[in-house]
Amino acid sequence: MLKDITLGQYFPGNSLAHKLDPRTKILLTVLYIVVLFCAKWFVSYALVAALLITGVRVSGVAPKALVRGLKPILFIICFTAVLNLFYTPGEELVRFWIFKITREGVLTAFFMILRITMLIMGTFLLTYTTSPIALTDGLESLLNPLKKIRVPVHELAMIMSIALRFIPTLIEETDKIMSAQKARGADFETGNLLQRAKALVPILVPLFISAFRRADELAVAMECRCYHGGEGRTKLHVLRYQMRDYLVLAAYILVLAGVLVLAGFGL
Repeated sequence: MLKDITLGQYFPGNSLAHKLDPRTKILLTVLYIVVLFCAKWFVSYALVAALLITGVRVSGVAPKALVRGLKPILFIICFTAVLNLFYTPGEELVRFWIFKITREGVLTAFFMILRITMLIMGTFLLTYTTSPIALTDGLESLLNPLKKIRVPVHELAMIMSIALRFIPTLIEETDKIMSAQKARGADFETGNLLQRAKALVPILVPLFISAFRRADELAVAMECRCYHGGEGRTKLHVLRYQMRDYLVLAAYILVLAGVLVLAGFGL
């Protein structure tokens, strides 16, 4: 299960999605989320699905990598769908005991599953096609106006990118610790929920020690390289918008406008 968590991973490539400016990809992700939450019915969801499929094809990322990333949140998706299925008022279809399934509940549950799935897949494309350094530069550039009110933009962007980058590292470390504990006779798969939770306690201590050790090593490495924040720093690769960035942004804005129009007509 831990190996299925792909958030924060970067897959190098030479596709159009990899070549886009990181600021463009961050803005596209925000627009995609807005488009997805504006969708109301089958037609608008089909338009968003076509947008997602196009993004996956252009990025060159294997669809199985996106599907594998959904496995850790499968329980959340199912739980959300069940809640919407049984607790949405409307035209009753089936009733048993104190539960009832309504027509509106079925539609709401279906759209909720679709929305969460497409949301996870779409946002994963950002980290799959953008390196941590480029992501940091893009975030810092977009948040640059906040420097006028003395917000430490560079430091915030660095913290977010480091946190995102260390997710796969900590997951790999957790998997190694669990394997070592299993080799010593630990059992994480049998017993009730409380027993399984107690069995995970021996994993937390070495995981926290490892995380703090890595953080200390990273801090020392940054100090050895004379890192003192963003003040006075220059960039090896200066971000510049290209024509392809404007064209892709314009296409996303058109899709957003189309979804808003369809939502206005209840589609």
